Amino acid sequence: MQFRTEIPISKTNNPIDYNSKIISMGSCFAENMADKFDYFKFQNETNPFGIIFNPVSIEKVTERTVRKEFFTEKDVFFHNERWHSFETHSDLSNSDRQELLETLNKAIEITNCQLKQATHIIITYGTSWIYKNIESNAIVANCHKVPQKQFLKELLSVDIIQKSIQNTIALIQAVNPNINFIFTISPVRHIKDGFTENQLSKSHLFTALQFNLKSELYNLNSEYFPSYEIMMDELRDYRFYAEDMLHPNPVAIDYIWKRFGENYISENSLPTMQEVEEIQKSLRHRSFNPESEQHQKFLAKLQQRMHLLGEKLPHIRF
Repeated sequence: MQFRTEIPISKTNNPIDYNSKIISMGSCFAENMADKFDYFKFQNETNPFGIIFNPVSIEKVTERTVRKEFFTEKDVFFHNERWHSFETHSDLSNSDRQELLETLNKAIEITNCQLKQATHIIITYGTSWIYKNIESNAIVANCHKVPQKQFLKELLSVDIIQKSIQNTIALIQAVNPNINFIFTISPVRHIKDGFTENQLSKSHLFTALQFNLKSELYNLNSEYFPSYEIMMDELRDYRFYAEDMLHPNPVAIDYIWKRFGENYISENSLPTMQEVEEIQKSLRHRSFNPESEQHQKFLAKLQQRMHLLGEKLPHIRF
């Protein structure tokens, strides 16, 4: 008897392997998936400008990166004893203005090179709700706890999101025409916006994204992974949520990663993934007697396994 519905996912024609170079951008769920890539030692870079939820802000940092439009003093501001940029996440904020600018501009330099070399980019959209700074009339990626009276909250229209996605694709293809896009909608529910408002927000993302994926102009090398649908349908139970009942818990993340791997990771990478996982588990092993001869032999064998894997794939470091 079948106790759940399984969402059909077509196997990609451009699978990820250990020679692939991946960039992950977008919401916090992008980081959940990126953690898996990191654990299995794929070549992955994640959110160089921090977590970003809405399509327009992702487009904006992409444009800065591709065109090397470096941050200047006018692009940062001081609040609560730290310097911030409205275009980036607070994780990058700094008590020193010059250090912040150096960090942001170094991220532009590095990410520009990575975009040119990447084989795959995974973009996860989180919400259609945006905050617009009243003074500048600019959409912000993060409010940095600036008083809410300085912003207007708006819902991006399907048309604006659609054009923003098109612009993001075009910007990246301008420097890397062969890159493969994997788009997804974050399964995290933004309940602070309201239950109905969250559904409306997600529906705008779905509509705009599916229009682009079905368009002959934009569907080349572009695919869709249904992480939201897997969470809402295959994992239709609160036992798959974290304590806040909004974010997927580790069990759910493992399951979504498994479904991703079945369709987007090449079969010839599976033995290496298994070897990496066995090494990772061994590294986490804690001996009752670290000085024992048996444990020393265990460590020597582990070092040999890591060395052999590193010779085969030099980018792998434990």
